[in-house]
Amino acid sequence: MTENLKLMFSPEFFTSIILPALIGGIAVTICASLLGVTLVLKKYSMIGDGLSHIGYGALSVAAVMNLAPLKVALPVVIIAAFILLRLGSDSRLNGDSAIALFSTTALAVGILVSSKAGLTNDVSHYMFGSILAMSRSDVILSVVLSVVVILAFLLLYNRIFSVTFDENFARATGVRSGIYNMIFAVLTAVTVVLGMMMMGSLLISSLIVIPALTAMRICKSFRGVVLVSGVISVISFLLGMFIALAFNTAPGASIVVVNVFFFIIFSFAGRLRK
Repeated sequence: MTENLKLMFSPEFFTSIILPALIGGIAVTICASLLGVTLVLKKYSMIGDGLSHIGYGALSVAAVMNLAPLKVALPVVIIAAFILLRLGSDSRLNGDSAIALFSTTALAVGILVSSKAGLTNDVSHYMFGSILAMSRSDVILSVVLSVVVILAFLLLYNRIFSVTFDENFARATGVRSGIYNMIFAVLTAVTVVLGMMMMGSLLISSLIVIPALTAMRICKSFRGVVLVSGVISVISFLLGMFIALAFNTAPGASIVVVNVFFFIIFSFAGRLRK
């Protein structure tokens, strides 16, 4: 542990590896926590998991075809997010069923394509995450897109609030809910694709869901849940990264464990308040 800490805080290693990972990770975690509140309240908690599997399939196909992974995955996941949110209102195929159908199909295609081409190891980091291996361009892209997501959320906060709690009433008052649902689908898709580089397709949904659920244990207002969720998400990320580097554990899994720890603590705190 001592040797790991010395390496972690060595100027060269911290500047070239740790700092870019922290900057990109904090940006993505804030986006995920903001969007996660609305997804949980709209009962679309698992959409992050479904979109990440779809993204893995798109990334695998892009790798086999020697195409830029993110340029392929982003439009595919955006289209998938829009379709899944639209299907959520279809009684013949509800949200959970649509997510399961699309995600398992895309994941199977990705595994088949990558294994057939012998690129299983090359795309495995999209499955499990590799935040310390993010390049400078990946970090810059993550920060830029994260800023866009956060600004869009803040500018459209009132509309997102109304559509989240009562879409029919919002539509009756003149809010064009279809447009805002489309915008929200795009923001979610971008966040999921960015989060896959950090957490992997298997764990990205935890980054979206757990902080929101944790904040809901003690907060009753939408604004309070959003703010507390963001703070918990960032603190969990920083603690998880420290644990991963100090004890040589997987960063993504360490972040999830810290998130779960906060969920348990806040659950007890919420019961004590009652």
